[in-house]
Amino acid sequence: MNSLKNLGTKLKTAQIIALGFAGVIFVGTILLYLPVSSAPGVHTTFIDALFTATTSVCVTGLTTVSTAGNWSVFGKAVILILIQLGGFGIITMSTIVLMVVGKRITLNDRNRIRESFNLDSMSGLARLIRKIVAGTLIVEGMGVVLYCFAFIPRFGAGKGFCVSVFNAVSSFCNAGMDIMGDTSLAAYATSPLVNFTTIGLIVIGGLGYMVWWDLVGTGRRIVKKEIEWKKTWRYLNLNSKLVLSSTAILIAGGAVLIFLFENHNPGTMGDFTPGQTWMASLFQSVTCRTAGFFTIAQDKLREASVMVCMLLMFIGGSPMGTAGGVKTTTVWVLVLTAVTFLRGKKETEVFRRKVSDTYIRTALIVVLVSFSVLFISVVGITLVSDAPFLDILYEMTSAVGTVGLSRGLTPNLTAAGKLIVILTMYIGRIGPVTLATAVTIQARRQTSNIHLPEEKILIG
Repeated sequence: MNSLKNLGTKLKTAQIIALGFAGVIFVGTILLYLPVSSAPGVHTTFIDALFTATTSVCVTGLTTVSTAGNWSVFGKAVILILIQLGGFGIITMSTIVLMVVGKRITLNDRNRIRESFNLDSMSGLARLIRKIVAGTLIVEGMGVVLYCFAFIPRFGAGKGFCVSVFNAVSSFCNAGMDIMGDTSLAAYATSPLVNFTTIGLIVIGGLGYMVWWDLVGTGRRIVKKEIEWKKTWRYLNLNSKLVLSSTAILIAGGAVLIFLFENHNPGTMGDFTPGQTWMASLFQSVTCRTAGFFTIAQDKLREASVMVCMLLMFIGGSPMGTAGGVKTTTVWVLVLTAVTFLRGKKETEVFRRKVSDTYIRTALIVVLVSFSVLFISVVGITLVSDAPFLDILYEMTSAVGTVGLSRGLTPNLTAAGKLIVILTMYIGRIGPVTLATAVTIQARRQTSNIHLPEEKILIG
């Protein structure tokens, strides 16, 4: 026991995140491989149990077997718990466990929480975790209530409630898995209640906890009349401004483009009314931000829409949220840096603030590594599958961004192909988090004033 404790103190936060996710996946695999986890008359192979555990913990949503038909009630409960654990994150979840069993949160524990949330101070960390849990349960609870109005009339009180709970947790955690069937939310493509409840949960979960508290804190100041509501934007911190602005641009831009490309596509939205088409376009734009639910057939999308969706999937949600991808702020910082240099300025500026060079380097590393993982995984799948290249690229972008949208490739993969997707989902989930944490911490610790001489090279 002491040796394990000593090991935990020596490991870096990034390593604990990686090993923690792997450990939860392992336990989940064992549980799902048990006969009690499979539906009566169904035998689940080890590779499918491993795949399902990985996609649940990594809140991806790609599946090799039907979530609704392959698993028993016990198996579905295990999947739901894995999704919730993956949504919280390993550091947050381990802290919750310590608090529940009454264990004292040590200085090392507090330091890991601080590093994982990229905070400057260790004060109030236990309170922060409690707020995260409370906020999550409140939002998911609201989702359950709204879903019940749609699902209980269809499935009955018992199953309707269970479906509502599963969908609320899956939506908030951006997992995209459901227990209704194999067509996701296609049966509710024209239902404003289901569409906008799902959209709300996905967006709120993807914004990130830090943005939540900034908005709540600013709202309280408005209620107390400490600031005018017209000046709300001014009092938000820079991270919140970047997250909110980039999220709005991506969702609106994606919805408009998908509407233009799919408006007259008989395979997707051709039979919808204009209002339903806009709603479906908005849903598709939002779900591409790593959620994985769908209301229209992904394999019927036009190629232009597929390209837009893959860009949204690669970018993903925002830091410290439940979504995956390279994150909105990462891309936003790189875009701003490019614009800055094109305008002849030396420092990256946004909303009258300077962006540190540390964050710019971190953003470059995260995008480069994520793209490299995508490239390697696509090459790997092309070697073990004869599927159309666009389907492979779409599927692996979905895996890297932990999205879960599929054009039907994953269930038909060989064992080798499934292992490639498993590894891609794992790296896609922990990669941006661990890289950003490790690089930022390392930059903070560097105090050397030694500068090497510069020399010219050719670029472009």
